[in-house]
Amino acid sequence: QVQLVESGGGLVQPGGSLRLSCVASGNIFYIYDMGWYRQAPGNQRELVASITRGDSANYADSVKGRFTISRDNAKKMVYLQMNSLKPEDTAVYYCNAEVALAWGEGVNDYWGQGTQVTVSS
Repeated sequence: QVQLVESGGGLVQPGGSLRLSCVASGNIFYIYDMGWYRQAPGNQRELVASITRGDSANYADSVKGRFTISRDNAKKMVYLQMNSLKPEDTAVYYCNAEVALAWGEGVNDYWGQGTQVTVSS
């Protein structure tokens, strides 16, 4: 019913930048919070950044000052600008959205398929 598709991952050298994008489609009535999570091999999935519909953002301490999350409600998109990338940022990055499918219905969590970000020289 709802699909999230990420793009923009890849291989970048330490200190470099990448911009991730995620678009939501399907039977969407309203999108509440959107966010980016990441999971490195052997680690649990962790929150990187989240943003409310009113553009209030929250960041993991490890990325504060380097990453910026933004969204375009009309396009149903969320972005993650990643600067000053470090090898420890290497992970699969997942887009997340809290979505209501109709008026008065509950909110469901949806996830993208993930995009690989590798920071290496």
